[in-house]
Amino acid sequence: MIMSANDNFYKVKHLYNRAGFGISYNDLHKLSRKNLNKVVDGLFKEPKQNDEITLIDSVASKQQLLMQAGLYAKKDLTDEEKKQRQEIVSMQNEKSRDLNIAWVEKMINTEHPLLEKMTLFWHGHFACRSNNPMFAQQLNNIQRNNALGSFKTLLVEVSKSPAMLQYLNNQQNRKGKPNENFARELMELFTLGRGNYSEQDIKESARSFTGWMYDKDGSFIFRPNLHDAGTKTFFGKTGNFDGENIIDIILDKPETAEFISRKVYKFFVNDNPNETHIKELANHFFNSKYNIAELMKKMFTSDWFYSPENIGSKIKSPAEFLVGLSREFYVTYNKPQVLIQLQSSLGQYLFNPPNVAGWPGGQSWIDSSSLMLRMRIPSLVLNDGEIDFSGKADPEDEAVIAQSRIATVNANTKIKPKSYVDAKADWPKFLSTLPKGIKPVELAEFLLQPKLNEKIKGMIGDNKGLKSTSVELTSMPEYQLC
Repeated sequence: MIMSANDNFYKVKHLYNRAGFGISYNDLHKLSRKNLNKVVDGLFKEPKQNDEITLIDSVASKQQLLMQAGLYAKKDLTDEEKKQRQEIVSMQNEKSRDLNIAWVEKMINTEHPLLEKMTLFWHGHFACRSNNPMFAQQLNNIQRNNALGSFKTLLVEVSKSPAMLQYLNNQQNRKGKPNENFARELMELFTLGRGNYSEQDIKESARSFTGWMYDKDGSFIFRPNLHDAGTKTFFGKTGNFDGENIIDIILDKPETAEFISRKVYKFFVNDNPNETHIKELANHFFNSKYNIAELMKKMFTSDWFYSPENIGSKIKSPAEFLVGLSREFYVTYNKPQVLIQLQSSLGQYLFNPPNVAGWPGGQSWIDSSSLMLRMRIPSLVLNDGEIDFSGKADPEDEAVIAQSRIATVNANTKIKPKSYVDAKADWPKFLSTLPKGIKPVELAEFLLQPKLNEKIKGMIGDNKGLKSTSVELTSMPEYQLC
């Protein structure tokens, strides 16, 4: 077989499935000739120019924020003010959808797949909902700009972001009336994990974050008059701590490096943690002073990363599935709103995590309804067809989704949640990346990550064309694994 001649072929394919969103056959063939460590290094090349999403104009959004704040502060609104408020909410929803689509399309088209994959990881780790699209865009760019840099810098920047300050109520955290919400989640979900702190640590930490707020323009501001400047005792240390002091003390604890390494391992390697490998990563991460790139390089260059038990063992998240399919076949969406409908139906509506813990991942991505939809999506996207949206929609998002839904109306004027995907795969481009004379079974070895069993081999006939074989393969349950 074409692929079995080079063991690196399988390793690079696995690496790009986990560190990115897949790889073209052409690129895979070229990279498989290189030393694996050099291939890994190539993933860490920094963008030559600013790689932020700048879809939402900050000036317009700030004006919108001010208007909203004024209207929501009032209890008795006139009819005109009610109409104004509805228009603002509608505008925010529209911009939030545009932001969502912009990021999905960025993941589909990026030349820096690891950077976007890490942004996706941090998006779930620092899970946050914001009804202000400017805040959401800002947090997304913070996660991208620091995705492979210093975890301390990332943690401080996220903690100071208006989106997180608003979401976890630190805007209400002030001297004499501490709000413990952010302080609790900082330790439980973002750094240490349960069991590694006490309730007293939460109380003292909350006092230290008093005065961390955002101003009327939506920028971080420290308000000394609202800060508790008294002495605090946190993890046995006593002093007049502020928020950054608390973060430094948390990072001094090796448990933080272990907690982050475990989450990284479960996201990139296997849902079932190998504690020996996690300890190895955590020690390296801690000793590198929380350099995220060093952590990832250590993982991607470890022999165990390429062990058989770690290949084809993870269920693709909805984002990984949609982005990977679209990248693989060079798909363009004529009506990109369908990407929001697909995310919602599959259970991962980006920028709208179910709660501060983020999406649980793993087996939770699949249930009977979402699996059937997942298996239908490739043929619908690659051959364009009608789709009935149902599944895991978040009830809180139904109103938003409804506005982007392309509904059809029957003779009885009942709205059906169906639409045409209206997507186009670039089949000539995809087929041109394949080697001449490639057999369907070899195509299956490329498109499917798990090792082919006899049953799958038996389902693949040599008399089918590569296009129909591709659609058939991507519609198999095995395509849902990476």
